[in-house]
Amino acid sequence: MNTFTPPDDVLVVNDRIAIPRGELSFRASRAGGPGGQHVNTSSTRVELLWDFRRSGVLDDATRSTLASKLVNRLDRDGALRVVSSSKRSQLQNRQAAEAKLAELVRHALVERTARRKTRVPRRAVEGRLEEKKRRGGRKRERQRRDFE
Repeated sequence: MNTFTPPDDVLVVNDRIAIPRGELSFRASRAGGPGGQHVNTSSTRVELLWDFRRSGVLDDATRSTLASKLVNRLDRDGALRVVSSSKRSQLQNRQAAEAKLAELVRHALVERTARRKTRVPRRAVEGRLEEKKRRGGRKRERQRRDFE
């Protein structure tokens, strides 16, 4: 059984897109939150930036789709920004950030199917109206009548 294993220098997003790791830039900083002495001394928080607008692996249509769907995740320079600080080591946070980036891009590129308009069946409309008539009749029968 031959299975394709991608080279280590690319981040595979889906069967059409593999981001070269040379296009990714990482920044490490100290993570906040609890953790005692370890968190105060080590830079384990990882910020991953990918400038997909200058990427050579995307066509213009994919680039514009990503720009519109991931607009809240872009920094002021237009690069896609992902942060990971949940792990205790920088390497694990780097791997988690890469996985998060791949999932974000994969999810943004899924084409949504258009909603098909449907009609309420005539029988359902008639049944609802009939029930309203019955309910109104019941209330009418309960009303007090003057007998003179």
